[in-house]
Amino acid sequence: MQSLFARLERRFGGFAIPNLTAIIVAGMGAVFVGARLRPELLERLTLDLSAVGHGEVWRLVTYLFIPRTTSLIWIIFSLGYLWTIGSTLERHWGSFRFNIFYLLGCAGTTAAAFLTGRAETNVWINYSLLLSFGTLFPEEEFLLIVIPIKVKWLALFDAAYLAYAMVTGDGPERAAIVAALSGYFIFCGPTLYAMWRDRNLKVRQSARRAAIVSAADAALEARVCAICGVSAEGGADIRVCSCAKCGGPRNLCVVHARNH
Repeated sequence: MQSLFARLERRFGGFAIPNLTAIIVAGMGAVFVGARLRPELLERLTLDLSAVGHGEVWRLVTYLFIPRTTSLIWIIFSLGYLWTIGSTLERHWGSFRFNIFYLLGCAGTTAAAFLTGRAETNVWINYSLLLSFGTLFPEEEFLLIVIPIKVKWLALFDAAYLAYAMVTGDGPERAAIVAALSGYFIFCGPTLYAMWRDRNLKVRQSARRAAIVSAADAALEARVCAICGVSAEGGADIRVCSCAKCGGPRNLCVVHARNH
């Protein structure tokens, strides 16, 4: 997949939109202000499939800029987090690949809306951004009001909510979630596989070490003189005796091994 992206970037990289995150954040901010001044504006921007069919094709794009809150305080935090997440991913992948990531989510959401007949929003696309950030940079920290919290915990909460929505939602909602996460699975799938593989390796290594230690402990405990009871753990020199008198292998301290 990486080689495919490299070939596409060499051929079409010049068409990439630089600073796409800034455009998304600025667009959401503008729509928020516009909606505060004229609330009816939102009705002209939503992904209304019937209106699109009647020529209002701008809705295929403008619904991406509708913020999910009407709170002035929350929009500041929301856009701030979106800027941090999006700009970091854009620097990590480069403008071209970030464009593809976001385009996949947008195209998938729009296609799901047309296939299911239900108008969708940008909410699942934004969830995919947070999920991607948490997968790639799990140890980064955000300030939740004044409390620092690692992004991996936010991403896990995000994943849990998406799983809940998949279980409790209807067919159109499930289709929208899967479609919006298409970019996440393509771009972060290799990272998820590597994490799963490394964790399995660590579990196997841990189990192997535990088995070795357990076997060593058992062997140490078993090294007790069959006559006097002194043990190797206590510092005694334990030997294995297999003479005819013993009738088979048994542990004896060095004294009884010489004089039995």
